[in-house]
Amino acid sequence: MASHRRPKQPSRARVTVLTTAAAAAVALSSQAANAAPSEKLSKDEVKSKVDKLYEQAEQATEKYNGAKEKQEKLQKEISTIQDDVARGQEELNELRDSMGLAAAAQYRTGSIDSSLQLFLSSDPEDYLDKASTADQLSGQQVEALKKIQEKQRELAQERSEASGKLKDLASTRTELGKKKKEVQGKLAEAQKLLNSLTAAERAALAAADERASRSSTTRVDLGNATSASGRASAAFAAAQTKLGSAYVYGATGPSSFDCSGLTSWAYAQAGVTIPRTSQAQANAGTRIYSASDLKVGDLVIFYGDQHHVGLYAGNGQVLHAPRTGTVVRYESIGNMPFQFGVRI
Repeated sequence: MASHRRPKQPSRARVTVLTTAAAAAVALSSQAANAAPSEKLSKDEVKSKVDKLYEQAEQATEKYNGAKEKQEKLQKEISTIQDDVARGQEELNELRDSMGLAAAAQYRTGSIDSSLQLFLSSDPEDYLDKASTADQLSGQQVEALKKIQEKQRELAQERSEASGKLKDLASTRTELGKKKKEVQGKLAEAQKLLNSLTAAERAALAAADERASRSSTTRVDLGNATSASGRASAAFAAAQTKLGSAYVYGATGPSSFDCSGLTSWAYAQAGVTIPRTSQAQANAGTRIYSASDLKVGDLVIFYGDQHHVGLYAGNGQVLHAPRTGTVVRYESIGNMPFQFGVRI
């Protein structure tokens, strides 16, 4: 006979737990649904973030360029000092040899005095201070010993200077490595953001960049502005030959450039040496604070920290190497925060 017992009802506590769990699940699902769209940035949002990262990368690039320039300068200075030390050591050895020969000659004739014996076994500056010893030396010997002392002092000073510069070089190399990693980190972060877009979105951004570069390297009205000088004109003409060249951080040409790499290269073609970084170039000549007073070939400094530079092209345009992913091109001076111009 079948059982007609009623099924056991769940306890009130169990119902409460299940209800709470179900409510929590619904809430989490709702939150996930609301959060999903915000995790996926739009194409314009990605572009904005990428542009900011590229700007930060350029800031780090100019610091990297400064450290690299300092490293190269220190290496040259150290090499020069080391050459001077080597020559000075040869001169010192010759002086000592000449004194040694004189002492040997006196020894052979039996006339070597105690002062020269002392010289051959101790510091000459020590015994020259002793009047009784100096009295026994000939004028020629005293003069030779003084030359030796002076050369020893020079060498000690040069070696100390070289040691200090070597420490500075090691510190600069460390800074260079840090800045390089910072630049690479910013570029990698930007690439990661770009990779989050669909293939179609990436293609659209690339096409927009290509159109901007193409139009700003071929169809730009520069007006009829005059050049600041013959050298400025020559520098600008040289930069124009690099329209379309790729931006590469740390590059100074001839096939790729960063912003200050282009301007320093251009002026070098005109026979003028200017500093490597945009911040240093900002102090390389006479400042022009009004954009209306700029002339073709003037340097144009942008941003409050002066991390970007270009060449004035006329008619409110600059010729510059903008950032990673672009090429050397013309651009409106109003597209960036103008600080001042510099006339070389």
